[in-house]
Amino acid sequence: MDLRESISNQTDVALSISKLLLSKNARDSNLVYSPLSLHVVLSIIASGSKGPTLDQLLSFLRSKSTDHLNSFASQLVAVVLSDAAPAGGPRLSFADGVWVEQSLSLLPSFKQLVSADYKATLASVDFQTKVTLFPSFIHPLVVVALDMFYIK
Repeated sequence: MDLRESISNQTDVALSISKLLLSKNARDSNLVYSPLSLHVVLSIIASGSKGPTLDQLLSFLRSKSTDHLNSFASQLVAVVLSDAAPAGGPRLSFADGVWVEQSLSLLPSFKQLVSADYKATLASVDFQTKVTLFPSFIHPLVVVALDMFYIK
C-alpha cells in the first residue's frame, strides 16, 4: 500500500469517526479530538492483536496488514511530527505512550515496534494497588513528551 492510499484510508477513517461523534455525542456541544491520535492508538492495539480482534481493527482502519499500519505510522511520525520551526514551519508534538499492568509481559518485538515505529513511551505500571497514583505518574510523562513547561 503506498503512502497516498494510506493517507486516503486514514482520512476516510477520520471522517467516519467524526460523523459518528458529531451525530451522537456532540450534536449540541463543542468537541475536540485528534483523528491522528485515534488512528495511532488503534494501530498500536492492532499491532499487538491477533485473530478476530486484529481482523476487525484492520477492517476498520482500512489496512491490509499491521505491517502497512506500522509503516504508515513510522512515516507519519517522521514527517508530520518533525520540527519544521527552523524553516518557519510548525512544531507539532504528540504524547504517545503505552502503559501496561506490571504483572503482564510484552513480547520484545512489540516493545521494539512501539518504541521504533511509533516513538512511544512504554512503561510498566502497578494498576492493581497504585491506581490512584496513575494521574500523578502520567502527567510528567505527557509534559516531557510535549516538551512543555508548566508552573506548579
